[in-house]
Amino acid sequence: MQLQPPFRKIIHVDMDAYYASVAQLDNPELRGKPIAVGGGGVRGVVSAASYEARKFGVKSAMSNVLAKQKCPHIIFVKSDFKRYKELTAQIREIFYDYTDLVEPLSLDEAYLDVTENKKGNPSANDIAREIRQRIFEETGLRASAGISINKFLAKVASDINKPNGQKTVHPEEVIDFLEKLPVNKFYGVGKVTAAKMYNLGIFVGNDLKQKSLEELTTLFGKSGQHYYNIVRGIHNSPVKPNRIRKSVGAERTFRENISSEIFMLERLNDIADEIENRMIKSNAKGKTITLKIKYSDFTQQTRSKTVHHFIFKKKDFFPIVKELLYQEKIKNSVRLLGISFSNLNTTKKEPVWVQLKFDF
Repeated sequence: MQLQPPFRKIIHVDMDAYYASVAQLDNPELRGKPIAVGGGGVRGVVSAASYEARKFGVKSAMSNVLAKQKCPHIIFVKSDFKRYKELTAQIREIFYDYTDLVEPLSLDEAYLDVTENKKGNPSANDIAREIRQRIFEETGLRASAGISINKFLAKVASDINKPNGQKTVHPEEVIDFLEKLPVNKFYGVGKVTAAKMYNLGIFVGNDLKQKSLEELTTLFGKSGQHYYNIVRGIHNSPVKPNRIRKSVGAERTFRENISSEIFMLERLNDIADEIENRMIKSNAKGKTITLKIKYSDFTQQTRSKTVHHFIFKKKDFFPIVKELLYQEKIKNSVRLLGISFSNLNTTKKEPVWVQLKFDF
């Protein structure tokens, strides 16, 4: 089966080891050395690793302790989100020189629809190469790119020639590409799902393709339809230039577990200050306040309350946070607390960046 035109031209641009690369850009002494962003505390977690560190098996979401074991000479550096956002704004301006159809996924990656672009260039491959070159010339950072007929394929392709490379999957290559692609390389298929697929004898796209829609739905629930479509090159989600902000939140992981509710309130008080600032900057108000609690055994609990009117000021929502904290007894020591607002009044569309804060 061959896919039928017309085809969109989608680019997925993914910055290479973004946070670590920014640290090396701003501090030449770190260049060529294994570094991890996220702090070096005992309770810290690696949020990004340089390619030099990745050679030793260090990767994001790994504990700092394990990272140090794998790479004894690793250098830990703190996150600098102000700097990341500054550079991201520069990179986005480059994107907008080519198309207004830009969908940010995070600070370091975005989709671009260049089917019709401002340069009148029919080659998405050439546009991607030009964008990557401009990013390097204007910021000193490297990026990789994937180019294909839909977002799914572009996302998968951008990972193939990393770092500092790009991969184009042309329309006539899509089916063959997907049939040979290992299922763990399918964007959205995590370790657990991949292991389940392996147990079912599904190792590459062609194996997945042999399963009927009914079988896949039985095996994977709602995701079955998604897997059935993507292995056939079907993914019709358009590039959405903006996202509706659905929530505003902040959370903090602690160096040491907290057992006292008094101390928890002190930490929540600081988080509430940040929430109020974010609500003001977003021009947002909300009705639902949620308290997030992650215990030392990594179990998680959320407690929510919805009020009848929109609020955003700390003096109005912090008493609710306090009420939620004391709603029931804390069952264990706590390693993370968070507050979020949902059920917002905002209709303005804007990119949403998720940021996890750590104590250092």
